[in-house]
Amino acid sequence: MQGADGTPTMRIDLLVESAIVDATAPFGVNILSEEVGFVDRASRFTLVVDPLDGSANAAAGVPLACFSAALADDEQFVQALTVWLETGRRWEAVTGSSGPNRTTGASTVAGSAISMLRPHARNRDAWMAISDRAERVRILSCSTLEACLVAQGSTDAFLDAGSDTHRLVDLAAAAVLLPACGGVLTDVFERPIVFDLDQTRRWSGIVAASAALAAELAELVRAHTGPISSFT
Repeated sequence: MQGADGTPTMRIDLLVESAIVDATAPFGVNILSEEVGFVDRASRFTLVVDPLDGSANAAAGVPLACFSAALADDEQFVQALTVWLETGRRWEAVTGSSGPNRTTGASTVAGSAISMLRPHARNRDAWMAISDRAERVRILSCSTLEACLVAQGSTDAFLDAGSDTHRLVDLAAAAVLLPACGGVLTDVFERPIVFDLDQTRRWSGIVAASAALAAELAELVRAHTGPISSFT
């Protein structure tokens, strides 16, 4: 089947998502999830959830997959939780509060460790431009985990280098977590990352240790991809 986000559904996605939808029912909170879409329970609160980020990893036995969610109160994100399912490691944050983790504070691509989504034909030049300048590049295929690694200072930045692959469920938790850790979440093409029920909306997210590093990464990508209109 096709999920509400317009991407193919894996069986493992349905198994995990169904359990989460059932578990949240007694609390009456709305759910926005990648497969089922929007479950309206007439609440002011909506849980924006990625039940299993890294589905292909999980299905293949690669231990890089997370549960990730952000709670929106009248469309404003107020709390976030990401859990690395293999280890049980948790990252939690509340909007307006500082968390226990801190980013590295890195401010330049040169010398930085950068994680990226895999390259596509339309953004290969941008992907290589960043790879050539960075000290180290990783592809983990789990956006929510990669964002947490930036938040805790294990890596300097994570991004989609202009392919417009990120959905809201991929980025919602980072919108709360990164500011709490001294980092930033932004979009390559300067589009606001905000609560939206449209599951087909896409971003090229940048999760970075500092605003300066995020700005340099965005400039590099835009210089090698052209305007976003060239993708449509």
